[in-house]
Amino acid sequence: MIIVSAGHVDHGKTALIHALTGTDTTHLPEEKKRGMTIDLGYAYLPLANGNVLGFIDVPGHERFLSNMLAGLGGVNYAMLVVAADEGIKPQTDEHLTLLKLLDFKQIILVITKADKVTKTQTDQLQQTLFQRYPFLVQSSGKSAVFVTSTLSGLGIAELRDYLATLVDSQQSEQPFRYAVDRVFHIKGAGKVVTGTAFAGQVALDDALLLSTNLKQALRVKNIHAQNQAAQQGYAGQRLAINLGAAEQHKIERGDWLFSHHQAYSSDRITLLLDPIQTLKASQPIHLYHAATHTVGKLTLLQKNSVASGEKVLAEVVLQVPLFLLFGDKLILRSGDNKQTLAGAKVLEINSPTRYKRSEMRLAYLWQLVNSQNSQQRLALYLQQGCVDKSAVCWLEQLSEPQFSHLQQQLGFERVRQYLFDQDYRQQQQQRLLQAVQLYHQQHTDQLGISKARLQRMACLKQPIELIYHLIEALIDAGQLAQTRGWIHLPDHRIEFTSDEQQLWQQVKPIFSADKQALWVRDLAKMLAVDEQQMRNFLYKAGKLGYLTAIIKDRFFLSETVVAYASQIKQHIQQHGEISVNELRDQLQFGRKMTVQLIEYFDKCGFLRRKGDVHLLRDGDIFEA
Repeated sequence: MIIVSAGHVDHGKTALIHALTGTDTTHLPEEKKRGMTIDLGYAYLPLANGNVLGFIDVPGHERFLSNMLAGLGGVNYAMLVVAADEGIKPQTDEHLTLLKLLDFKQIILVITKADKVTKTQTDQLQQTLFQRYPFLVQSSGKSAVFVTSTLSGLGIAELRDYLATLVDSQQSEQPFRYAVDRVFHIKGAGKVVTGTAFAGQVALDDALLLSTNLKQALRVKNIHAQNQAAQQGYAGQRLAINLGAAEQHKIERGDWLFSHHQAYSSDRITLLLDPIQTLKASQPIHLYHAATHTVGKLTLLQKNSVASGEKVLAEVVLQVPLFLLFGDKLILRSGDNKQTLAGAKVLEINSPTRYKRSEMRLAYLWQLVNSQNSQQRLALYLQQGCVDKSAVCWLEQLSEPQFSHLQQQLGFERVRQYLFDQDYRQQQQQRLLQAVQLYHQQHTDQLGISKARLQRMACLKQPIELIYHLIEALIDAGQLAQTRGWIHLPDHRIEFTSDEQQLWQQVKPIFSADKQALWVRDLAKMLAVDEQQMRNFLYKAGKLGYLTAIIKDRFFLSETVVAYASQIKQHIQQHGEISVNELRDQLQFGRKMTVQLIEYFDKCGFLRRKGDVHLLRDGDIFEA
């Protein structure tokens, strides 16, 4: 378990941790020279039960607030340190506000330097603190107040004993998630990172993904948990991890390590804000998440008033994408980084760009706010449409067994990576049926519509693979039919008109006699028919199955194509392959027509090209 210190500069945070652990957390030469904490410091306290408490000493000076915030992520307990001789100071207010906004499990009040004042003065300071910060009474109670002196040892043992009783319930069942706050190199060992484990567990030789390079997994060579060599590390611990094959990677404070096989970053997020300043409708901000600090633009989705004390929905567009989960805690500060504006919790990643303030969408977001678990949220996600499985599993940090359990409970469907419920299926299939019906009304001379065009007409913004699956399901159910690739209603038919039937009686003998592909323009001239009229007629004949267009405006009689396919199949069965020259010699065609024919067979899936020859891909396509 980890406990973080907080409080104004020179109020004795570092001296207090030294008294508790025997460790001086100042490690930078500048810190020792100036006698103040500049960067994060770490110390550890082994307990009688074998556990180890970890302490993070944060800087108290306002100039180093970014460093202070980097130490707060993933920690549930804090000691607010207030010097008895100085009392409440600006950074006391600032730090306590940050702890409250990050929703710490408990804030322990520690009054230091008690040797410099009387007991009456310390009692008065306690009373003032609880009057000024009433939530401290609610979070810790007056019993969790310790009056200490590092010179005399007053209260140190009692504080140490109390800290040993704290219990930290961390999310060890989730995938491993670790925020890097320090990086260094050890000669002979390689690159080492230190940080806080937010969730899960890690063991020697585990493969982890680095947030700045998700393509190459890094191996865990060694682990130090709470400053002790270990085989495993767990959520809620300070871990030093020696990474194999990491020398070529640039790793910095703010990076993450994940065991989850798919990590998602987002630069557009939806938040629930707990504002302490009146926010503008749109304004630049600084955003802090764990050890990460970036900037962005805040846009309110609702009006806010600090006086009301109500939380508010907002969107943030980030300059740098972050790896965020539902419920992650953030701090927002002003564009000049001089004022804390709000605490925040993540509701969405990859937020939509349109209809952000509609009544329906805001209601959905408040449902997310009030959700209690992943099952409730997944049901809400599915109400919005189909969702990506990997994105959901990342956002909720679900393992495969956990995902399968939720699928059984909620009964949703899965096609490849897409998840959807019965309402989504019915809605999309109804759109498909209506689109086909409308197409028939507008194009009475057409047999049907291609699958790709139907998807664009009816379900343009939906995943193509999923809509194709739903089309096939409608065909299997007999609600749609497919003829030579054209999608149509089962009772829809097209036929030649009497004039077209007469024209076909003239056209067919020409195709039958030549056994070759004929151009639209040539037939139009031959029969003295308008070229566009002939083109429309031949394509209609193609949809009826009489003709086959091997390229645009050049047709074979379909039965001729089937005969040529049979010849090619026999040749390949005997010789294993066929070339353009071999087919040309068999059919006695010119090379150009032969190439067009064999490329048509490649495109339709009957053949596949391999170098200069063609192999049989699907010999059943042209079977009678």
